[in-house]
Amino acid sequence: MKALTRFRAGPGLKLRDEDAGATPLREHGGKHPRSKEQIKAHERKLTDALTAKIALHQQMLFSQRKQKVLLVLQGMDTSGKDGTVRALFSRINPMGLRAAQFKAPSLNEAAHDFLWRIHPHVPGAGEIAIFNRSHYEDVLVPRVQKLIDEKECKRRYAHIADFERMLAETGTVIVKVFLHISKEEQRARLQARLDDPEKQWKFDENDLVQRKRWDDYQDAYERAIAATDADHAPWYVIPADSKVHRNLLIASLLLEVMEDLELSFPKTDARLSKLTVE
Repeated sequence: MKALTRFRAGPGLKLRDEDAGATPLREHGGKHPRSKEQIKAHERKLTDALTAKIALHQQMLFSQRKQKVLLVLQGMDTSGKDGTVRALFSRINPMGLRAAQFKAPSLNEAAHDFLWRIHPHVPGAGEIAIFNRSHYEDVLVPRVQKLIDEKECKRRYAHIADFERMLAETGTVIVKVFLHISKEEQRARLQARLDDPEKQWKFDENDLVQRKRWDDYQDAYERAIAATDADHAPWYVIPADSKVHRNLLIASLLLEVMEDLELSFPKTDARLSKLTVE
């Protein structure tokens, strides 16, 4: 990791609303200041260039069929998990990509241990897997709703740590991202869903119920991140009030991860280069 190590979650993590609006990679124009729309257009262009490079690295990853990448996206409702997936992976070959979303467990899933439903969706050799929500849901919602006690929650932290260590030791590069949105920005995005007939389908009245527990969820995230951050499975806290800048930050982070793998296409076969197709 290089430039974006500043977002690595460390000991004593405190999620503050004022940090959610940070735009650390933003260029403000110097002697020639630009409007907000010009800045956003520039950042979209930068993100597009980064996603093109990510797509090339994904081709090399898929061609080698050795390493694996898992991107975990967590965050409060409206923090941009779906938007991140759309923005960063639209040009990647779906043959080497898998995406999974984890909501409330079904009756069948709840009848097993909480990691049972997760394992079938981890990346295979040569794949990038994206978790839109993840195994962390089971140390967030149940904790806030007091469905599990402190002892059980710590037990689950330990199970998650063991699970992620096993993935890392078998060739999976794990990147965990918390999309950090402020309470006011969430309010605005929820209201925008209500006000737009084409987006009302995304609104769930339960979002308002969960919003009332905002502080409890912030505390649950702080505890979960602190308990499970590790060098082989690091957490990154990404400011998410700006959708455009959020995408730029995550694209920059993911490209750094891919570049650190030192990927390349398989060596050419001299024998094949002499063949002629008739």
